[in-house]
Amino acid sequence: MVTEIKTAEDIWPMLAPVVFVPHSEPEYQRLVALLDTLIDVVGEDENHPLASLMEVIGVLIEKYEDDHVPELTVKPTR
Repeated sequence: MVTEIKTAEDIWPMLAPVVFVPHSEPEYQRLVALLDTLIDVVGEDENHPLASLMEVIGVLIEKYEDDHVPELTVKPTR
C-alpha cells in the first residue's frame, strides 16, 4: 500500500487539475466540459484506458448536482 501512496503522491500534481471535487459552478462547468470531451474520446468502449476516469468524473458531477441543483417538480395539470 505504501508503494501505491507514493505513486499517487508523485502523479497527483498532474491529476489534481483534472480530478477534483467541484465546490463552485465554474468548477462544475469545467468537469462537465471534461466529461463531454471524454465521452467523445472514449465513446462506449468500456476497455478504453480513460473509461474509468470518465466514470469518476461522472460521479463527481452527479454528487455536485445532488448537492447544488434543485430537483424539478412537475405540477399536475387539471
